Amino acid sequence: MNQKIYKSGFVTLIGRPNVGKSTLMNHLIGQKIAITSNKPQTTRNRIQTVYTDERGQIIFLDTPGIHKAKNKLGEYMVSVAERTIKEVDLVLWLVEPSTFIGAGEQQIVEKLNKCKTPIILVINKIDTIKKEELLTIIAAYKDLCDFAEIVPVSAIKGENTAELMNVIYKYMPEGPMYYDEDTITDQPERQIVAELIREKALRLLSDEIPHGIAVVIDRMKEREGNHTQHDRAGSSLIDIDATIICEKDSHKGIIIGKGGSMLKLIGTHARKEIENLLDCRVNLQLWVKVKRDWRDSDFLIKNYGFNPKDFEF
Repeated sequence: MNQKIYKSGFVTLIGRPNVGKSTLMNHLIGQKIAITSNKPQTTRNRIQTVYTDERGQIIFLDTPGIHKAKNKLGEYMVSVAERTIKEVDLVLWLVEPSTFIGAGEQQIVEKLNKCKTPIILVINKIDTIKKEELLTIIAAYKDLCDFAEIVPVSAIKGENTAELMNVIYKYMPEGPMYYDEDTITDQPERQIVAELIREKALRLLSDEIPHGIAVVIDRMKEREGNHTQHDRAGSSLIDIDATIICEKDSHKGIIIGKGGSMLKLIGTHARKEIENLLDCRVNLQLWVKVKRDWRDSDFLIKNYGFNPKDFEF
């Protein structure tokens, strides 16, 4: 009797900023872990998530978008994305459905042509084009790299994502279960909570501010004597204190808003998702601090959850 082969491996998602990497990863694992927004460079760290089924286990690594860095934080983000290409079993390169191949895509092509890892070209956002346009787009990309496969999908609508999973498993090696089958991510809860707060700020604030913000969790603790404070659903209560870091005094005023209205709005939106994540009630308190040019400070970058050693590439 033949024993079924168990497959496992590491898959990275790369691409220019705002092509839908985090949206696709969230859809593939069936749960929101990576934050999303319509602003580029939303993802700053390498986020690792785990998908397990009867075929095996896939560890997805969502990386920051590859772009031209303008500060040390930008250099960090690009180095994380580029180094990850060499560490995985399979690369998913996400592109938008366009025949225009700009400088950003050419930069990625240059990196990919130096690696020996199998590459799947994933044409995302196909819900935004007519089906007859797809062949022209595939023709524009197919000779740029030695692609193992080309798979068109719509991450936001889930179109053709099941087929993408089948293709991914095709290229996974035989291997062990790296994580318990219930594991979804290796990210600490505090980091996910900080990212959810940053996501709401990204979505609600004006364009010039979000790239200059970070979120630090100062305190995250279940309230003492909480057994007397359960609501009708029996939920516990966690107190979370967090600080939004920005680079300018003028930005601080915008983040707080008139009479604290914007900060309250960010907190209200973030609290709902944090409660869904932690499956309990949350008392969220937000503050805002100014740290000028923190994105060019090795000390502050590290202090806000980024590792300057990751610049070494």
